[in-house]
Amino acid sequence: MSVVPITSAGLDASEVSWFAPICSDDYRYLGVPDGNLRSNWENTRDIVLTAEKQGFRNILCPSSYQVGQDTMTFASAMGPLTERINLLAAIRCGEVHPAMLARSVATLDHIMKGRLTLNVISSDFPGQKEDSAFRYRRSKEVVEILRQAWAQDEIRYQGEIYNLSDLSTDPVRPYQQNGGPLLYFGGYSPDALELCGSECDVYLMWPETQDMLANRMRAVNEVAQRHNRTLDYGLRVHMVVRDTEAEAKEYAESLVSKLDDEFGRSIKGRALDATSLGVALQSKQREDADKFGYTESNLWTGVGRARSGCGAALVGSVDQVLTKIEEYQKMGIRAFIFSGYPHKDECEIVGQKILPHLKTCSMPEEYGRVPATTPATPLGVGERK
Repeated sequence: MSVVPITSAGLDASEVSWFAPICSDDYRYLGVPDGNLRSNWENTRDIVLTAEKQGFRNILCPSSYQVGQDTMTFASAMGPLTERINLLAAIRCGEVHPAMLARSVATLDHIMKGRLTLNVISSDFPGQKEDSAFRYRRSKEVVEILRQAWAQDEIRYQGEIYNLSDLSTDPVRPYQQNGGPLLYFGGYSPDALELCGSECDVYLMWPETQDMLANRMRAVNEVAQRHNRTLDYGLRVHMVVRDTEAEAKEYAESLVSKLDDEFGRSIKGRALDATSLGVALQSKQREDADKFGYTESNLWTGVGRARSGCGAALVGSVDQVLTKIEEYQKMGIRAFIFSGYPHKDECEIVGQKILPHLKTCSMPEEYGRVPATTPATPLGVGERK
């Protein structure tokens, strides 16, 4: 499967990231809460530190309300505890006044010495529902104001929702001076694609068949081209990798072996994006899977029975999973956000079995946002064994 979107130069290296389950999404058996894996500071801190030790280049810190720790607070606490790994902090646009958000981001970026990236979220706020098109217009205004705060001496903005005039940006300049933190974004509606194509840097997708992923990339690339912009592309997907395919499939089945489907639906329903188009598409993919839950080779949808959002996993031997990653890379996918259950244990497995075979990079460094801190030869360069 090949795609011909315009992407940034140098696709020989990928940003390989892990996931911090600060939103109460860590299990050994999906749908069976484990007190030792609950969303708390100690467990998620240790997952981030493990990811850094293994050589992952970034880690996604998601955003939720009822079931999660606060994203920015968590990221701020992790800044001084880490040295190399970037943090991909989710910001739910509109929750905080844009100028105050710009200040918060700038403060965190300085704490982390430029190791901050942002995941732009447009989901509903807790306790209220709003029109999807309005939410994306609001997010677009928020991002445009952030861009002004990071590049101009004053914010002067006249929009449908926000009107700011003669507001000094002196206290809100981030550590990353060449455009501020990179913006990652995922969404499927026309309004979502417009926001990403016009304002963001990396288009994130949830796992689907390669044909469907290719169509997503073409669609957002058309929008980016209208705005004379270039995007990079990323894939958020779970991982079950073992020495043999049989071992991987056995472990995948064990993950859902104790799941009560009604409880699984309640877990999914807690998320603020539970009714989004992206979540609906993940559910549709699961419905279209074969009797074992696979939609194509090594892509298993069973994990989506008990979580909202990303609902599929790469399941297979080391060689099979690496082959799948290589196919994605050939399509033009450059950023990968992996996860597994339980997250700390699977982080070590993926770090030891997959990372040594991949040439990795840090996206902020690739974009020239911060000085390179890695060796001339990127980490993780190796031959498949």
